[in-house]
Amino acid sequence: MGLFQKLVHTEIPAIDWEMTPEYTFGTYESWGGKERVRSKNERVYYFFIDAWDDEPKVCLMERGIKHARVVAEIAAPPEMVRRCVQEQGKVALFERTHPINEELKQWLLANVVESEDDSKVIVLKSPDVPTVIASGLPGKDAVLAVPVRIALPSEPAEMSEEDVVALVARFNFADQERNPRGNFAHLLVDNGDGLTVTDKVTGLMWQRGGIDIMSHRSMRREIARLNEERFAGYAGWRLPTVAEALSLLEQEKLANNQYLHPCFSGEQPFVFVNAVRKPGGQWFVDFKQGRAFWSSGTIPGGFGRLCRPEKEELSEKSC
Repeated sequence: MGLFQKLVHTEIPAIDWEMTPEYTFGTYESWGGKERVRSKNERVYYFFIDAWDDEPKVCLMERGIKHARVVAEIAAPPEMVRRCVQEQGKVALFERTHPINEELKQWLLANVVESEDDSKVIVLKSPDVPTVIASGLPGKDAVLAVPVRIALPSEPAEMSEEDVVALVARFNFADQERNPRGNFAHLLVDNGDGLTVTDKVTGLMWQRGGIDIMSHRSMRREIARLNEERFAGYAGWRLPTVAEALSLLEQEKLANNQYLHPCFSGEQPFVFVNAVRKPGGQWFVDFKQGRAFWSSGTIPGGFGRLCRPEKEELSEKSC
């Protein structure tokens, strides 16, 4: 098997030919999924099409309970990949990962999985360093010229596309679809705990890391747990609003191939925000694509990056 020889596996894992991007959350983000998921350490592999770029490509996903990593791209015939995407018909703008079809499956079996020729396998290197490293930011006690404090909407909301467009324009957020030239001026400082940074412009303290893929319900439970345990020494942690999450966007992609300062972990490419869509759906902010998007249910889970108001710091720290 040229595929797994090139990926340097000591054992030959199974390809799950029935798995699709749509089914992954129900299977791997809850233990009530398919019976074959026996352990959180178990890994299953499946092929899918990533159609986010102009030219769609076939990728190999490594999946497990609360684990997802694209391990390789496959140099499949471009016209074959395009045919598979065209078979999907009209799809939502933000639904750009697709299952493979029978034609691609047979090509993959013959040319990749059951072949000793590994030339069509492009291995994607795993990071060898921690996902959260030295921030490179000034310390919280540094003397800085702080821009005018900006109060962002902080309450849960029901928002239409028009509402989001207006929000992006109002605060000049760098949403790559709605306002790619946006330049919201945040000012991040390192709190020195290895866990959090604070934006002196918005007054928000942020997790540098985040929360793994979860359903909305399990995300709420995890937030409650972190508040009970006083993550980084504080309570008051919550999901950000659309505006608060958009305030972190950078104009250009930086580290981790995301529109996000490298002080943050790259393992949370899109995050829940505390907003539902009008007339239906859930809003997210995607740091890899640099924009807000919504899902009607095909993305029943997501990542989390929590925030809390810095102004409550003293009272909560002393209680």
